[in-house]
Amino acid sequence: MINIEPIEAFSDNYIWLVTTNEGSIVIDPGESQNLLKILKENNLNLKAILITHHHFDHTGGINEILSEKSIDVYGPNNNIDSINIRVANESKINLLGIEFEIIEIPGHTLDHIAYYSENNGHPILFCGDTLFAGGCGRVFEGTFEQMHDSLSILKNLPLNTKIYCGHEYTESNLKFAKSIEPLNQRIISRYNDVIELRKQGIPTLPTTIKLELETNPFFRVDLEEIQETISKKFNTPKKEKDIFSAIRQWKDNF
Repeated sequence: MINIEPIEAFSDNYIWLVTTNEGSIVIDPGESQNLLKILKENNLNLKAILITHHHFDHTGGINEILSEKSIDVYGPNNNIDSINIRVANESKINLLGIEFEIIEIPGHTLDHIAYYSENNGHPILFCGDTLFAGGCGRVFEGTFEQMHDSLSILKNLPLNTKIYCGHEYTESNLKFAKSIEPLNQRIISRYNDVIELRKQGIPTLPTTIKLELETNPFFRVDLEEIQETISKKFNTPKKEKDIFSAIRQWKDNF
């Protein structure tokens, strides 16, 4: 049985701790203090670190963890020297009895990858800052076209795939989604649910591919009604990548 626990970091980051009866792995430890405390208190055996991209809020805790534990660090080909096992698109790794496939998803950063497992019919995805609940990451190093293509790969994963992303941005993302589709009752209902969860300090993750297809504007750029809205607002051609670029730039300044 797999247990996946969010560890809060900084103001809105999530570090993901995955545990089975074979031990634990951690995804994107931007800091280490809370993680090391949880490992000690629960007598957990950390076996590996997985990194999705090079940003400090996803890698800043690696060295302190390694100072206490001699374990492998998996990640993309980037400038993080502590990554000792470099992985690339479609390669596979097996940890804790879980087989992960590596999916390259550039856009937010050029080195960005995701870890996907079919997990015996209960698929899981750790996607860092590419796909968020109700939104997607900013385009810092790549292009809007790259980000669109990366999200197109993810949106075709099984509908029941559970998505574990790197930040608690759901409330602000859905507020933006409502401005694009103000009559979408699924977005309105989800937004109201998220407000209540956050009032109680409860994470809004994981989400699913199915839920994102229903409520995430960056997964919905193929829909005629959204293309019509964005084309009129920004005088943009009704092509998916143009619509995507216009929405992402609008969100940057929302």
